[in-house]
Amino acid sequence: MLIRKPDDFLSSEITSEAVWRSRRELMLRAGAAAAAVGLPGWATRAAHAQDAGALPGKSNPAFSVMDKQTSLADITSYNNYYEFGVDKGEPAKNAGKLQTRPWTVSVEGEVNKPRTFTIEDLLKLAPMEDRVYRLRCVEGWSMVIPWVGYSLSEVLKQVEPNGNAKYVEFVTAVQRENMPGVRAAILEWPYVEGLRLDEAMHPLAMLVFGVYGRVLPNQNGAPLRLAVPWKYGFKSGKSLVKVRLVEKPPVTSWVKSAPQEYGFYANVNPNVAHPRWSQATERRIGEDGLFTPKRKTLMFNGYGDQVAALYQGMDLKANY
Repeated sequence: MLIRKPDDFLSSEITSEAVWRSRRELMLRAGAAAAAVGLPGWATRAAHAQDAGALPGKSNPAFSVMDKQTSLADITSYNNYYEFGVDKGEPAKNAGKLQTRPWTVSVEGEVNKPRTFTIEDLLKLAPMEDRVYRLRCVEGWSMVIPWVGYSLSEVLKQVEPNGNAKYVEFVTAVQRENMPGVRAAILEWPYVEGLRLDEAMHPLAMLVFGVYGRVLPNQNGAPLRLAVPWKYGFKSGKSLVKVRLVEKPPVTSWVKSAPQEYGFYANVNPNVAHPRWSQATERRIGEDGLFTPKRKTLMFNGYGDQVAALYQGMDLKANY
């Protein structure tokens, strides 16, 4: 088992909110000091980490991995969020203009009780949990991130999916005045992703509102995003505004743009190469040294014990 149950380890092995806060404060002080003497790089990255408010959650070790966590500085400065730029540092530089209040998320389609939630509704819908998840990007890098939120199923149960609901489509925000990336023809906007309903209802599929015990920074998908840890990162849509339950698979952004490279399922699979590179290994962001050996990528990103049954009988090379 790669995800350990509460009885398998001591409470002292879990990073507390107090430790998270002290690490963040140390990072910000160090960044400010470096900036004062004109040091590049690290100080600049620290400055882009927004000083968001606290968002405490109850630790959930049953859904947490024990890998070393990626630093907040790396999590908030090395991002894929094309609405704010394609370079990894551009979202942190450009996302400050994202307007996250007021914010609503409509949940509609094949449901008995369609509803529009305010962000305030969602923040109090279910108890917040701290969960440490692996994130594996299709480009070959990975992180270990302590998210704050709760299972997506908590929201879906509120609207009562009907018998026609087989898939869930996720639509993200487009703010043309505030998102420089949407002015480029990289993808069709808004960004759209999708899951099968049983995938979306799996307790690991998480609606995220924070990271490291703080409110989610804009560049990480504020005010709420998905985290689906057994799939490549592009499946976890950011800054969600609409969730639609539908009968047929939604046409997702990357499938529409490059179907030969990005499949609907996008399960982490070291045995299926991207057409332009291998998926057998990964580079963990924050590990020291240019020559640090790459890690072997784990099937389902190491969550096979929890999710492999969802794909029993499927050809995962054909359904990539």
